[in-house]
Amino acid sequence: MNERVRLTVWVRGRVQGVGFRWYTRANALRIGDLVGFATNLADGRVQVVAEGPRTGCEQLLEWLRDGDTPGKVEGITEIWDTPRGGYDAFEIR
Repeated sequence: MNERVRLTVWVRGRVQGVGFRWYTRANALRIGDLVGFATNLADGRVQVVAEGPRTGCEQLLEWLRDGDTPGKVEGITEIWDTPRGGYDAFEIR
């Protein structure tokens, strides 16, 4: 069974002003069946919230970690939770 989950990730590094949110959204759409958002935070991090099947969220997290992203990811903090809903698509905020 592929349970539905909520993944919240905070990405540190040079991740603002390099197309990071756009590529995150494009990758979420490529994986499919993920909704949520990617947004810049005032402290220079990017926050990513994704809801969908656990396998899809795991694929997105792996992509965020593997270094094949715009800019330079220096660290990631993640939290797994139950879905809260309220998203119709994967957006850039």
